[in-house]
Amino acid sequence: MTVKLACISLGCPKNLIDSEIMLGMLKQGMCEITTDIEEADVIIVNTCAFINDAKEEAVDTILETAELKKYGKLKVLAVTGCLAQRYREEIVSEIPEVDLVLGTGNIAEIQKAIEQCIGEKPERRVFTDEPRDIGYLDNTRMLSSSGPSQYLKIAEGCSNHCTYCVIPRLRGAYRSRTFESIVKEAEYLAGSGAKELVLVAQDVSRYGEDLYGESRIVDLVRMLSDIDGVKWIRLLYCYPERITDKLTEEFKRNPKLLKYLDIPIQHASDKILKLMGRKCGKNALAELLTRLRKEVPGIILRTSLITGFPGETEEDFGILVDFIKKYQFDRLGVFAYSREEGTPAYAMKNQVDEEVKLQRRDRILAVQQDVAEARLKKRIGKVYEVLVEGVADDGIFYYGRSYAEAPDIDPVIYFTSPDPVETGDFVMVKIVSADGTDLIGHRQEA
Repeated sequence: MTVKLACISLGCPKNLIDSEIMLGMLKQGMCEITTDIEEADVIIVNTCAFINDAKEEAVDTILETAELKKYGKLKVLAVTGCLAQRYREEIVSEIPEVDLVLGTGNIAEIQKAIEQCIGEKPERRVFTDEPRDIGYLDNTRMLSSSGPSQYLKIAEGCSNHCTYCVIPRLRGAYRSRTFESIVKEAEYLAGSGAKELVLVAQDVSRYGEDLYGESRIVDLVRMLSDIDGVKWIRLLYCYPERITDKLTEEFKRNPKLLKYLDIPIQHASDKILKLMGRKCGKNALAELLTRLRKEVPGIILRTSLITGFPGETEEDFGILVDFIKKYQFDRLGVFAYSREEGTPAYAMKNQVDEEVKLQRRDRILAVQQDVAEARLKKRIGKVYEVLVEGVADDGIFYYGRSYAEAPDIDPVIYFTSPDPVETGDFVMVKIVSADGTDLIGHRQEA
């Protein structure tokens, strides 16, 4: 019996990789994968539950998908991922349309679980063990995109235990994959057409500490640099205290390692950083940013911030604003603090009013808009190597990214070309103008 199966993947790229792994495993069995959810007998909703907005999106998606049981072909609705791990009892008791709940510690069991739900005697199943094993990452992914950039998860879980974050409960302690496991997958991705590998984990700079006794991210980057077909390697989510001189030197010497760092600092007030359980204070952050810009000319720095953390006063917020104005991140994301049950910050005194959190978030965004526009203007007239990703809807412009734009989270570069170019090509583009957050350019002859 062939069963048509679809997957709706929510949340971050790390979650997307889990979705692709599940699809890869199910494709080997009785399932035929479809992108048309109205034609699917089985639908997997792979969820995120990091903050309130993510939880609300997940619940809304589950309820909308459950409607297909009334007028579609849907027989089995499976909920996987972080929401399943965190709220299994609530899902089972409040959404009876859900047939399978599979947590982050049970991804390897997806094939067996689906088979039990569609067998001769189907039954509702719940699998939510403690997340430990990461062997499931060795399975071949069914790539959801054939684009020239692919994410590569090098570790699972987190051991930083920031006081606001529920990830260690949802994903377990930090567990690195072996060199061999990662290189094998990277070779598969390169063979599938990937030109850029984007290394992701909760903290890529911590890679190898649990397996090899020290960070081995530089050694991993060098191994991946030797793979034929891989031209760019990008690191996302490096914690500031682990950006070593060795890693900085690798940015300088390795042309494949893109000069782009995502450093989630979260705040700049020493008081708030301490309450958050962060390891780097304001002065250490300032020294790091100054050193990176001095030693790695042209490096693009991205960060994420939280406004309205418990105890944040106007003085603390002012310190953060001044820091952002002075050190000028190229890219910046900011979130209003989400009070998550089960975290130390949930029980902290001096919780900030929701309206104040949002106002402070918007004030940061306004400051960053001015910073980003000023930094973008400095790129006008310069020439960048751009990885072509497609043709714009108007049919006139191509679009792509330089080293300064990470996939999915950053704006793209639009450019014209006197000759046709293909997705996956690398071309030289001269920037001629900026339109909001987008850059406009013309292709240059090599």
